Amino acid sequence: MSDTQPSRDDSILALENVSRYFGNVIALKDVTLRLKRGEVHCLLGDNGAGKSTLIKTLAGVHAPSEGTYLVDGKPVHFGSPKDALDLGIATVYQDLALVPLLSVARNFFMGREPQRKLFGFVNVMDIETAARIARDKLAEMGINVRDPNQPIGTMSGGERQCLAIARAIHFGARVLILDEPTAALGVKQSFNVLKLIHKARAKGISVIFITHNVHHAYPIGDSFTLLNRGRSMGTYTKETITKEQVLDMMAGGAEMQKMISELEGATI
Repeated sequence: MSDTQPSRDDSILALENVSRYFGNVIALKDVTLRLKRGEVHCLLGDNGAGKSTLIKTLAGVHAPSEGTYLVDGKPVHFGSPKDALDLGIATVYQDLALVPLLSVARNFFMGREPQRKLFGFVNVMDIETAARIARDKLAEMGINVRDPNQPIGTMSGGERQCLAIARAIHFGARVLILDEPTAALGVKQSFNVLKLIHKARAKGISVIFITHNVHHAYPIGDSFTLLNRGRSMGTYTKETITKEQVLDMMAGGAEMQKMISELEGATI
């Protein structure tokens, strides 16, 4: 098992020795992460590992306190998430930023609605065009919506996840950052989301898949970065690390085995 990182030239996006501080709190310390073009890079770690801070740094919510953020090999300084979106870096958070009472089509185009002229001079949303495009784009991702005007609250959690991802792809995402997309889903719905990640990679889109579930990450991932208490434990390709080794590193390895031995030897 060996720690490996792609070169900067291979990377569409990279963090080089990035740290993020909140006062005296060290949220991230000297983290290096490089995302190759057209790969699925899994970011793994338990609760409190620093995944959320890293996501928000990549998405332009937080600026690094130290280190360099590069896109296409050039340093960037994002003032807001819109700056990241303008460069094709889209983040799908767990809450999905969807409105349950609005239709599938309206959620798909929220903030970017296609327009048509009413009475020749008033701009209104072109609902028919929005419905057609939303239905077609979701069908490309394997989601068949009978009525794109139905409230999105009638869709399953997995379908909503897929809609949020399909929306990002439609609006030109080159990099997809997925925040625990399978955390609240059942087995079948999780499988559908993983299939969608595979389709995104096949389109040449680079994906950062954030999760604490190795069983979801390992089958779909090309490379893996493990976080623990804000620090990177290394980056590994699938050729250099097994699923069992990833599980062992996340579980604490020798520390966990010592605790089990102590519990087995304790008298009750």
